[in-house]
Amino acid sequence: MQIIEAVRILALALISFLAALAFTPLLAKFLDNFAIRKQVRTAESAPVFFKFHEKKIGTPTMGGIIIWATTLGLAAFFWILDAVFDGFWARLNFIDRAETYLPLATILIAGIFGLFDDLLGVFRIGPKGGGLSITQKIFLYLSIAAIGAWWFYFKLGFDVFTVPFLSYYGISPHVYIGIWYIPIFIFVIVASAFSANETDGLDGLLGGVSLFAFGALTVVAFALDRYDLAAMSGVVMGALLAFLWFNIYPARFFMGDTGSMSLGITIGIIALLTDTVIFLPFFVTILVIESLSVILQLASKKLTGKKLFLSTPIHHHFEAIGWHESKVTMRFWIVSAIMSSLGLVIFFLSRIL
Repeated sequence: MQIIEAVRILALALISFLAALAFTPLLAKFLDNFAIRKQVRTAESAPVFFKFHEKKIGTPTMGGIIIWATTLGLAAFFWILDAVFDGFWARLNFIDRAETYLPLATILIAGIFGLFDDLLGVFRIGPKGGGLSITQKIFLYLSIAAIGAWWFYFKLGFDVFTVPFLSYYGISPHVYIGIWYIPIFIFVIVASAFSANETDGLDGLLGGVSLFAFGALTVVAFALDRYDLAAMSGVVMGALLAFLWFNIYPARFFMGDTGSMSLGITIGIIALLTDTVIFLPFFVTILVIESLSVILQLASKKLTGKKLFLSTPIHHHFEAIGWHESKVTMRFWIVSAIMSSLGLVIFFLSRIL
């Protein structure tokens, strides 16, 4: 059974990669024809950023559409084939009420909201002509997270978190937290969305980091026998690989908020669905570091009037000290690979001990 499911997941990931690869030139042409281009922050507002990224002015954005459109398109395609023909196509249909309804809905809603924000930026609407402000984005994240928390707690009855290794000491690892599940849920979703947005600042950075995160979550879902959820994560991985084919330095287009928002929130939702929030900092270590660098920088400037870093998020600090963009990206990928692997090791040990 598991071998068949593993083959199914790999097949869906491959189909997703090929479908996204075929779809990308059409999207790229559309973005070029309609001048859907990224507005880079000015030298006055972000001198370090502008110094290293001035050459990227005019690069198309909203490439993240590739990721969520491929995922949702294949979900709908195989669901229709399964409904019409049944038989073989049921193997490729990964829509399941208990496992993938929520993450599929999340990736759609977050992708659309992110798309709206990107369009505001393209048409220079909003604070400094850059779309939604940080405050407005956080409010949006909070709104989505609050709806999700209400659904998980009141509709699905989620009120327990699993804490690894407690059973080793004769204590139940399933800790009842009751109504506290709601604020924890909201924190996880907002933190995931905010961190993904902050990480999306170098060619291929968020795409690669997300690839390792979804890879780890795919393994987790598979180990928990949630094969449709694992299949969906595999489809996202395939689309991410196709996106990275064009997004690695020098990027053909940028991901945009439509990609970062959908990826960040969906990562959080899958972690909550699989009850692996404790392991999430391992799976998204770079996202945690990026957001912490922003928070520490703001706190330091408020309290001492001095900067801790030359620029934040921290990937810009490394650019400022002389690292080439590609070096920053590749080294952050390596950290992601190591930490995701470590997280999986701890996850499997927790199931044994």
